[in-house]
This record gives sequence, C-alpha cells and structure tokens, in this order.
Amino acid sequence: MSIWTLDGRLKNVQFACSPGTLKQLAEHRKGETDLIERDGKLFLLATIDMPEPEVFEPKGFIGVDRGINNLATSSDGDNHCGRRLGRYRRWQARKKAEIQAKQTRSAKQLLKKRARREARHATHINHKVSKTVVAVAQRTGRGIALEELRGIRERVTVPRDQRARQSSWPFHQLGAFIAYKAKRAGVPFVEVDPAYTSQRCPRCGHTERANRRTRDHFHCRRCGLAGPADHVAGANIATRGATAWVFVNMPDPVPA
Repeated sequence: MSIWTLDGRLKNVQFACSPGTLKQLAEHRKGETDLIERDGKLFLLATIDMPEPEVFEPKGFIGVDRGINNLATSSDGDNHCGRRLGRYRRWQARKKAEIQAKQTRSAKQLLKKRARREARHATHINHKVSKTVVAVAQRTGRGIALEELRGIRERVTVPRDQRARQSSWPFHQLGAFIAYKAKRAGVPFVEVDPAYTSQRCPRCGHTERANRRTRDHFHCRRCGLAGPADHVAGANIATRGATAWVFVNMPDPVPA
C-alpha cells in the first residue's frame, strides 16, 4: 500500500492480514482505504464490494433465542457463551466499580480505556457466535430465524442484578452480524415476532405464563413437555421462521 504524509507519499508499505482477507482485497476492493490509530496500533479499513450469492431453498430453520444467561441458544439445543461470559462480565463490573470509587482524572481515563476494551471483546464474541450459527445453518441446508428485538429493554423485565448486563450487551449487533454473515453465505434469514415464544409449548401449542415457572425452566401444563426455557424459545422461533419464509416467498396470485 501507499500512504500520503506531510513529507510526501510512502510507497510499498507492508501490512499484515489473513490469506482469506488478502484474497478478498485483491478481487473485490473498492475505493480508497482509511488508516486509523487505535490504542497505539494502526489499522486499515478497506471497503470491498462482493457479489451476493443466490439464497438456497432451506430444508428447515434454526431458531436462535438471545438472552441474558446464555447469549444465544439455538433450537438444536446449542448454548453459546453462557457461564464463562457471565463470569467475565461480572469481573469487569467489579473492576469498573473499584476504579469509579477513586474519582481521579487518571481513573476516568482508565475507565474509558476499559470501556473500549470491553466493547471490542463484545464485538469479538458476537462475531464468533454469529459465525458458528451461520456455519451450522449452511452445513445443514437450513435457514436462520431470529426474534425481533425492537423494544426488548422496555418489554422484558429482569432481576435487579441482571439489569446492567441486559443494558450493556449489544444484542442488536449480534443480530446484525448473523444477518450479514447469512446474506454473504446465501443462507435464508428471517426475523419473527417474539411474543410468547418462551411460554408456548412447541409440541402441543399450549401457551400460558405458568408454563415457564422459572427463568431457566419450561414445563407445559397440558402435555408435560419440559426442558430449558431458552431451548424451547428457540424451537418456537424456528417454527415461526419456517412459516414466515413460506409467506414471504409465496408466488403472487395470477389475475383473473
């Protein structure tokens, strides 16, 4: 690459990236590249224009439920970033409280630096989870269904000790990562209404608040189906995703 400086243009400057990224840059780079500095390191932000692959017809759908205890739970029963991530976030909260108690200028600067580090960590985790979900869907020939999260912080009530965790994690970013990775891989993607997904029985369809006696456990009062509440919600989201896909791709009626 070459860089404009006050002393003229620097040519043939070397940079490091993965082989896959280098191939994308060589084949699909578009426009100029920005050079930024972040925490003492230099990064290149390059824009690429990649053709969209054709979306395949799904054999079914994977429902993904996003939550507080488990960041993402699929209808297959896979939990992503549960206890380990919870321990990390609790540790970060304790450190943040200790630094805030000092109320010094250096403490404020340290808080800003720690906030940036935590945001990068959240982005990294969201990338890993979204990559795994899309890879499973692509390998099994299924689509991905997510619940719409508009107004989740006003709609969902959580215990006092979990409010900070709910407000701090970028759930919308996780959904955006899954959406664009699915689009890039040609995997069908839909968003569905989240209403009562954690209270509806995926086997008999009975919907009642009492079906979910606790936050983590589901037990249908009609047919007796029991299991993790997040897994049940993912199964309901998958069913709604399949229904939504049929309606979205329904052929237009032929005029009489």
